[in-house]
Amino acid sequence: MPVEDPKVTDHTLSIVTQYHQAWANRDVHAIMALYHPQVEYHDFSLNKVFLYSELNDYIHASLPKGENEAIHHIDRIRADGHTAFIQYEMLIRGASYRCSEAITVKDDKVFRINEYGVLVTHGKSGSSSAQTPSDNRLGLSARQLAYMAKDLEGYFERSQPYLNPELTLQMVADTTGYTRNQISYFLNQVLGQTFYQYLHQLRIEALIQRLKVSAEAAPSHTYDLDQLAFEAGFKSLSAFYKHFKHHTGMSPKAFIKQLAN
Repeated sequence: MPVEDPKVTDHTLSIVTQYHQAWANRDVHAIMALYHPQVEYHDFSLNKVFLYSELNDYIHASLPKGENEAIHHIDRIRADGHTAFIQYEMLIRGASYRCSEAITVKDDKVFRINEYGVLVTHGKSGSSSAQTPSDNRLGLSARQLAYMAKDLEGYFERSQPYLNPELTLQMVADTTGYTRNQISYFLNQVLGQTFYQYLHQLRIEALIQRLKVSAEAAPSHTYDLDQLAFEAGFKSLSAFYKHFKHHTGMSPKAFIKQLAN
């Protein structure tokens, strides 16, 4: 087999590093400037090929919306001749996004991208399964699904909307800009939960954290569990006790007693 010229490999690495940095900087103009006029972007999670005229919209939809870059390398960029290889991973609650890209350079431009991205869901038993293109009815790539999941996670963590007992799926959709179907897909397919199951879980987790902080500050403190349940967003005390035991395996009183010991 012919040996690739090291200068070609170094040049490919330089171009692909610029390309990666443009993605990290969310610089759509810089990304588009690095594409060859005849570029082909193969997104295998969508089973679709994007040409140059379609990539501006695709890139806008694929960039992360949060303040911090969500996708991180799990290996250094590797180059061999005219092609470089990148691997990413992003952890999400109950899932992870994994992606490999093979990027070919021609005439100092990115000429072809083969992107293999999957959203891998993790069950409570430790098992995992990958979301395939046939599982995705939203027309979003695995990368776009991962960013959407990360955006929704960030929204629930920062704003704590679940403390509002009147919160609805439509209210979350109106606030985040995602559709009800997209949010339901994330919850059902990635987390394996309904919207209200997810809310109850977040409410219990927030209440448990509050109990732990209080127990550390004042071990002999007494609690009004009914009041705490309402403040956590529960409208029904029966639902609170049911979901607390489901989440912890014990009653609230037993849990508080365990914290005091």
